[in-house]
Amino acid sequence: MSSSTAGSAAEVGMTVLHRRYVPYAHAHYAGNLVDGAYSLGLFGDVATEMCIRTDGDEGLFASYSDVQFRAPVRAGDVLEVSCELVRVGTRSRVMAFEVRVVARGAATADRPGAAHVLADPIIATTATGTVVVPG
Repeated sequence: MSSSTAGSAAEVGMTVLHRRYVPYAHAHYAGNLVDGAYSLGLFGDVATEMCIRTDGDEGLFASYSDVQFRAPVRAGDVLEVSCELVRVGTRSRVMAFEVRVVARGAATADRPGAAHVLADPIIATTATGTVVVPG
């Protein structure tokens, strides 16, 4: 496979990065945990931007492989979501995804809105996914 196809700006190594605050309304479990589907939804968002940038189309997600939930995502977190283009086919685009927690809520009784930036981001979720774009 070539690193780019005719009519496409897709190049292996291209990246898209989003940041997102996780609202408390998304807490689903005890300890303000957010369900794993939240990360998958964010992967869809960065994949959509990647397809728009490379092919001028939102594309369609075809599959995920090797999804790993490595650390919890909690309401009050600030997430950095990345997508890297790792393979370019005629109509398919394989992407590597990662969710990193870069800041976390640290509420106390005296400071319910307290939070801190993490010195070392926590890798929360990783995956590989394939999207297809029009020919």
